[in-house]
Amino acid sequence: MGRNTVIGNIRFWILDFGFWINSRFARRFGFLSGNPKSKIQNPKSAGFTLLELLIVMSIIIILATVTLPQYQRMMRHARESVLREDLFQMRKSLDQYAADKGKLPQSLNDLVEGGYLREVPLDPMTDEKDWQEVSGEDPNDKDGGSGVVDVKSTSPDTGGDGKAYSEW
Repeated sequence: MGRNTVIGNIRFWILDFGFWINSRFARRFGFLSGNPKSKIQNPKSAGFTLLELLIVMSIIIILATVTLPQYQRMMRHARESVLREDLFQMRKSLDQYAADKGKLPQSLNDLVEGGYLREVPLDPMTDEKDWQEVSGEDPNDKDGGSGVVDVKSTSPDTGGDGKAYSEW
């Protein structure tokens, strides 16, 4: 075989392969059917059957029932994490206020006014700023005054560890 014959065969093979790909594409999308409007005019091929729709809907419902409890657990865990962090930051701010000022704050708003917190955070369990402020004796005050010694959530719900949020 001569060089021209090999190149001619390769060229023919490449053109033949390209035609095969193009014809598969054309058949797949209805370009090679006898009548270009035949797919549109045939009502049986215009949509999905009822059985196909029911199967797809059943699969979606099964997936939703499997994933919904996991989603709810993750949301509760995220809220609990935010609650832990908020309580930690507010308690740390109470300690810093007492160390800097020599007395306990009278409310959480004193922490905001003193610059120890930007704002009183929302309780993630109740979505309100309704923290329970635990008052106690001020060990730094010589007159026996009192102030806020701890902060707790007002939510009556229990956490994932079995303890009530108000006991954290």
